[in-house]
Amino acid sequence: MISRADALTALQQEAFDVVVIGGGITGAGVALDAATRGFSVALVERDDYSCGTSSRSSKMVHGGLRYLQNFDLGLVREALVERQLMVRLAPHLVKPLPFLVPALEGARLDLRIGVGLNMYDVMSLRNPRARRRAKREAALEGGEYWSPDRHRTIDAGEVLEMVPALASRNPSSGYLFYDCQTDDSRLVLTVLGEAERFGAVCVNGARAVELIEDQGKAAGIVCEEAESGERFAISATNVVNATGVWADRIRPEELHGEEDEDVPVIRPSRGTHVLLDREQLPLNAAVVVPAGEDRTIFALPWLGQTLVGTTDNDYEGSLEHPPVSEDDVAYLLAAVNSFFGTEFGPGDLAGAYAGVRPLISSADPKKSVDISRKAELYETSSGLITITGGKLTTWRRMAKLVVDRMVEREFRDAPCRTHEIPLGHPVDPATLHDSSGIGEHSRAHLAARYGLFAEQVLSICGEDPDLAQPIVEGMPDLLVEAAVAARHEQARTVADILLRRTRLGLLAGRRLADDPGIALRLARILGREHGWGRRQVKRAAEAWPEIVRAERLTVAEVAAVRS
Repeated sequence: MISRADALTALQQEAFDVVVIGGGITGAGVALDAATRGFSVALVERDDYSCGTSSRSSKMVHGGLRYLQNFDLGLVREALVERQLMVRLAPHLVKPLPFLVPALEGARLDLRIGVGLNMYDVMSLRNPRARRRAKREAALEGGEYWSPDRHRTIDAGEVLEMVPALASRNPSSGYLFYDCQTDDSRLVLTVLGEAERFGAVCVNGARAVELIEDQGKAAGIVCEEAESGERFAISATNVVNATGVWADRIRPEELHGEEDEDVPVIRPSRGTHVLLDREQLPLNAAVVVPAGEDRTIFALPWLGQTLVGTTDNDYEGSLEHPPVSEDDVAYLLAAVNSFFGTEFGPGDLAGAYAGVRPLISSADPKKSVDISRKAELYETSSGLITITGGKLTTWRRMAKLVVDRMVEREFRDAPCRTHEIPLGHPVDPATLHDSSGIGEHSRAHLAARYGLFAEQVLSICGEDPDLAQPIVEGMPDLLVEAAVAARHEQARTVADILLRRTRLGLLAGRRLADDPGIALRLARILGREHGWGRRQVKRAAEAWPEIVRAERLTVAEVAAVRS
């Protein structure tokens, strides 16, 4: 990405066809879709890219088995189509993952689950003509075509091979099916990078504070730059509100003053996740874990650790820094301990995080209904377009809804192209030139995170071998990634690096809390890249534990304040 300084200059000097408010996956998708259709695009994010829900998901790209229970077949089918597409467009970021529904201690498999998986299989299949076309497209792009196998029943031996943590529960068999997994924040950054490649100008740390109008119609926005507090205007023909859980807080008097009874009322819902060291709960596949009252959670391998989640409870607190709930942690651990026969307590956790989902209710209390992950688009009297709802998997469809509407009202002939545009470029780790001796594990890690851009990451290591050291001992993330984040991804804080450029703030929250020197090392790298003095470096390092306390990312903070 271009530097923040260059982006800020461009935003003030140019006029745009569209300005997108929000740098999560939906806003990034709108920017990419619009830019590839020939619109000139500006995007502003108040804090950091993906700092909201888009970095706090369950990391799954999936159809959503639980939606079959509500017979929401359209949503499931749409998500399964998008899952297939994402594996093809971003194979280094979106990867197939086996999922298990095991039967334990002599119990039989639930036939109702088998029926649901049969439906999932049928909805996953493409017709033969579409399958042949997809295979040809993948071959032309030099990639491989992936299509999930039908679910099948596996024996106890295969269950234990995939989920060693179930050894004490004597599994008898299990259903095996496939979905996909991703690094959500890295997916957002990759989509933004592609949008910029097609001409979009993106900046973080710029809060939209006012809608500019011309004869009652939206004509741009006024932003406030986070570091200086200075305000500047962005001129644009179209304004898109893609702020997720904040969507009904932009021009609320206009949004809720409309005669249409179905304008959105966001009902925030908090989802909490916890992480365990893989050695404590070893998984080679994801597991569907019963959690009481017909609910289930997932335990899945993610970036070398074991991720457990999620909860789903109404939430009324801070949207900027949603804290992990002690009750939610207790609920997740109780489900894990009951299922795996373990005795984990809060002190065993490697980390935790919470995110807020934008569930939607109708503005009419007589029609009030949770429509869950369904995407909703609204156009109000000023022409402001608001998109909200949906889920990570369907980001491309949500973006298409928005840009289709802009194309329609401007009478353009500009079909969507995002179904054919690769998201980054995968690379074989073995082909990467490593002059710094970082080792096979870190090379594979860099290839998975950055794709072909990993070559440039390694070249920076070659310039400064000290940056080839790990951020946290024993983990593959390198100090060079802090320099890359500052230089190429507009990272401004230690939290930007630990929570969204790497994911160490989630994966190793406890270890980071035990070693404050790590935050200081990262702050010094940021300072070197941005030209900071000692005081600013010190402030940057001290800001990290404040974020940890606000969001209760470590167990000590969770236990200190009961939600």
